[in-house]
Amino acid sequence: MDSLAEQEPDPRPQAGDHRRVLNLVTTRTTFYTQQIEALDAIGVTSRTLAVPGSHNRDDQGGNSRSLTDYLRFYPTALSESFGRYDLIHANYGLTGPVALAQPNKKVVLSLWGSDLYGRYAAVSELCARLADAVIVMSEEMAAAVPADCHVIPHGVDFELFRPIAQSTAQSDLGWDPDVAHVLFPYATSRPEKDFPRAERVVEAAREQIDGRVELHAIHGVDHDRIPVYMNAADTLLLTSKHEGSPNSVKEALACGLPVVSTDVGDVRERLAGVSPGGVGQTTAELTAELLEVLRQPGRRSNGREQARDLSLERMARRIDEVYDSVLS
Repeated sequence: MDSLAEQEPDPRPQAGDHRRVLNLVTTRTTFYTQQIEALDAIGVTSRTLAVPGSHNRDDQGGNSRSLTDYLRFYPTALSESFGRYDLIHANYGLTGPVALAQPNKKVVLSLWGSDLYGRYAAVSELCARLADAVIVMSEEMAAAVPADCHVIPHGVDFELFRPIAQSTAQSDLGWDPDVAHVLFPYATSRPEKDFPRAERVVEAAREQIDGRVELHAIHGVDHDRIPVYMNAADTLLLTSKHEGSPNSVKEALACGLPVVSTDVGDVRERLAGVSPGGVGQTTAELTAELLEVLRQPGRRSNGREQARDLSLERMARRIDEVYDSVLS
């Protein structure tokens, strides 16, 4: 069970600090942790409160916590809002009502994707209207939000996600170098990621290519190990029905791994000028893009150069600019 307040230093003013932020989250994801660390590096001190209860995705990609869990969360967040913070940052739409119900601090709301397209989209849209500022991850998301938005994609750790020799990575994982390896970076049970379609695309490619093709779905792998999988693979395949700004695509670009994806979120923008790889909407289009990559075994993309503006530091500074705009 998550604690109501994760154990972090009390954010009282320290020499050099210029901002104190109270963060509300449903769960502490890897990209959220990176966000907090990047903000800390530029002088933003953060404290995180997590909604109590166990977090599991439901069959519609939403949050399985109950209304009671959020009601339990409110008194803790309210009490903490009297502390010495400059503002509250509600991360994920379902934390928005709790943040907005306190009377003490201005609120920045970040929407992550499933909160805008899933079962609780109406909650996110209402909170976006009421928040002092809204951050989304793509222009597609901004168009779906009934309020002005700041488009700030999550950043990438370019030191962790970097190219290494494919042979080295495949040896590490015990993968057959004579097989084409396709990476699916999500749990197969998440309906919005549409793993059955990925299977159909790979099966269609198998019928047209001379050689074996294996589809690897990775979920629950330590984040530090994901670059090994990305460098061992021949392509990343996304068949998602909707996305915000998928981190897996940006991380693949940083590794030079070709990407084949549905036209969701900001993927088309990210893949502009990147080769090989591409965007398709139909199964046939995705298959054609996948075949183009697999017929060039071992070829890396020029994605790392194209993704240079996605550093964690740049993301943190842009978020801090939003804080400035709210507080001024």
